[in-house]
Amino acid sequence: MDIKNPNDKFFYDYLIKMLSIAKIGLTFSYDAYAIEDYKKVQELSESALEHFMDLKLDRPNFFERNIYPTPNVSVRVVILNETRDEILLVQEKKDMGYSIPGGWADLYDSPKQAAIREVKEEAGVDVEIVKFAGIINCLPLKDNVFIPEYALIFEGRLIKDNHTHDHEIASVGFFKLDNLPTLSHKMTKENFNKAIDAIINNKIIIE
Repeated sequence: MDIKNPNDKFFYDYLIKMLSIAKIGLTFSYDAYAIEDYKKVQELSESALEHFMDLKLDRPNFFERNIYPTPNVSVRVVILNETRDEILLVQEKKDMGYSIPGGWADLYDSPKQAAIREVKEEAGVDVEIVKFAGIINCLPLKDNVFIPEYALIFEGRLIKDNHTHDHEIASVGFFKLDNLPTLSHKMTKENFNKAIDAIINNKIIIE
């Protein structure tokens, strides 16, 4: 089905987003009531999509993890101050360590959109993406990840501080590059240093 009508495209994008939310909720939620709601959202969205697209979702699709496995994709945004001697970090409530703001890329977000959204959600700041600094290949056991992950590294320029942050974040602040706080387990020190080095020295990480 070739979707050309803007209203049809909006409805399709809406259904895909709802399926994505349902899949994430069913994967990570532990609340029994929430799980039931996510199941209902998934069933209703799948039914609507089947009728809308005239297809059957009982075949493999991108909401099932038993199809051809690929690495997850995350984004990380390095934000330096004007004198480029301080970096914006977020403090993770989970281990109270600090990390570069970022997170998972959502379906239908471009890498740039994902980076801007994640920084706003985690650190409560609006940024302009000024540079792509490369890809870090994160592997289980080696890099504190559960499944293989491609971390896309960007440099962002601070536009506005909204003085808010995600509920999983304890605090947000700038820190001197030569006097950094204890880092979170979310990102290894080796990968943290790779990201900073790429931004400071205008390199591209290719792994």
